[in-house]
Formats: sequence, structure tokens, C-alpha cells
Amino acid sequence: MKKKILVFTILLLMAGVGFWLWRNRPGNRTNRPLELRGNVDIREVNLGFRVSGRLAEVLRDEGDPVKAGEVLARLDDEPLRREVEQARGQLEALRARLQLVEAGNRPQEIAQARAVMREREVAFENAERLYKRQQELYSRRVVAVQERDDAEANYHEAEARRKSAAETLNLLEAGFRAEDIAQARADVSRAEAALAGAKLRVEDTVLKSPSDGVVFTRAQEAGAILQTGATVLTVSLEKPVWVRAFVSEPDLGRIHPGMKVEIFTDSRPEKPYHGQVGYISPRAEFTPRNVETPELRTSLVYRLRVVVEDADSGLRQGMPVTVVPTGEGSRGAERPGSTAGESPAAGK
Repeated sequence: MKKKILVFTILLLMAGVGFWLWRNRPGNRTNRPLELRGNVDIREVNLGFRVSGRLAEVLRDEGDPVKAGEVLARLDDEPLRREVEQARGQLEALRARLQLVEAGNRPQEIAQARAVMREREVAFENAERLYKRQQELYSRRVVAVQERDDAEANYHEAEARRKSAAETLNLLEAGFRAEDIAQARADVSRAEAALAGAKLRVEDTVLKSPSDGVVFTRAQEAGAILQTGATVLTVSLEKPVWVRAFVSEPDLGRIHPGMKVEIFTDSRPEKPYHGQVGYISPRAEFTPRNVETPELRTSLVYRLRVVVEDADSGLRQGMPVTVVPTGEGSRGAERPGSTAGESPAAGK
């Protein structure tokens, strides 16, 4: 009896191996429906502030739906607003300085310099006459050497003061140099950039959602002191929703970018999702351990990305799915992957 059971078991195994070889021979591979196994890939984004500060409020919690541009959290912006006011005051001061150098000196300052010039000229002429008189008297030995030397010193001093007044008048009449004006303009431009940067930092105290989605995690609470870039919320984006699947090398010619596909899940096998192949990797790789496939784990496959066109909340991150190209065979009402003599969980 035991010998019969052993013989029957061996025959059954041989029949199974023979059926598998027949089913996967090249002639049959192209006739059977192509089924690709993969997982749902939903993009997530970690949201944080570009500036540091104290977290004032978080407006959304885990599981809350959000829309693109919706405010999710705020920092205390008082310190940054004070920076804006300081930058604005600095800009106004530099603008006034630019107007001053562009307009040149006031007429009153030039008139004052001319009056000083005339005064110095009168003093110089008087010192010159006194020096000539003392020089003449000295030549006749009427005055002492000291008196002649004092008159000469006063004469040279008056001459120097007259030249100084003349140079001052020339500077006031010429106005500021082109280099001074260029520097003043550069200072204004730098102050304008500083003000714009301060305003941008105030805007960065408001955290907005980049796209429609659902709050996946809430990492911070109001009152926390945050560093730049610290994650406050993680949002699972509504779009795009992709399926990351894998195709073996013999089946690579049966699929191409742009091909329409149906996507089946275990939760609703009778109502597939629809999409199209968006990308096929040019490089082969070993099948990932988490991919549900009836092929050997060590087979080389090509990764592809399927863009889901009618995704809804039924698709979750990492959910296993079966991808079937449209027109690749009749499926009837059977679940993907189920054939005669094959359980629905085959390949898991």
C-alpha cells in the first residue's frame, strides 16, 4: 500500500512538472494572457519650513484631506517681521543717500564756498602787500629780519588758505564722482535685495500643501522650536498614482510605453482600474523580494511604471496588484492569476 502511494505521488509530481514545462514553453508563452505583478506606488512629500522658528499652529491632522495651496501650519513670524522693518529702514536711508549724490551739492553750500574763497583772496592780497613792503624796508635796513620773516610766513599761509578754498569750491561745483554715484546705487540694490529676502522669509513661515492629498503623519506640535527643513507633516499625494511592476525578459516584447492596461486588486477583482505603461527600465535587475510573481525569485526582470488614470482611495501605498495589458486574452470573471488547477493565491 505504501509503495502504491509513493508511486502515485511520484507520477503526480512528474505530471505537474510536465504541465509547467508545457505551459511555459516558448510556443505557449505568447498565447497565454500576460500578467504582471507589482505594487502601488503613491508619492509622499515631507513638508517643512525653509526658515527656523517657533511653531505657532498646525492646522491639519493625520488622515485629513488637503488641497493644493491650502495652509497647513504657521510659524511665529514676529521676529522676521521686525527684520523686514529694519531692512525697509535701511533701504530708505540708502535711497536718500543716492538722491543726494545724484542731485549734487546744494546751491547754498556752493555760495558759501564762494564767499570763503573771496575772503581768502582778500586776506592773501593783503598779506602779499605787507610782505612786499616789509621786504623793501628790510632791503633798506629799516626793519628787523624777524619782522620781514613774519610777513613772509603770513603771506605763504594766506596763499595756502586761498588755494584750499579754491579746491573746496571746485569740488562743490563739480558734485560727486561717478564712482560715488555707482556705489550709492549698488548700496540701494543690495538693500532692496535684503528687503525682498526678509519678506520671503516671512512668507516662508506659512506652510502650504504642494498638491491635493491626505495627511499621512503629523510630526510636530505647536510650540516646538524647529530648525530649517524639519518635517512637520507628511502628505500622501493624490496624483500621480503609479504601479511599480516587473516584466520578465521573454515577455518584454509584448509590452511597450503607452500600452493600455487594467489593474486588478484583491479587494475588488471584478472592477479593475485603468492606466497605461509610462516607462520601462532599460536595465535588467533581479526580482525584488516583495514582488508577488510566479517566476523564480532569481530571474532577471525589467522594472516598469504604470500610470493609473482612475485612481481613488481604494489604492493604498504598497498594495499588491496584477497588471494585465488590454487585449492580452480573455479573463472572464476569474481573478487575475487564477487558472484551472491554480489557486487564487498562486505566486504569493
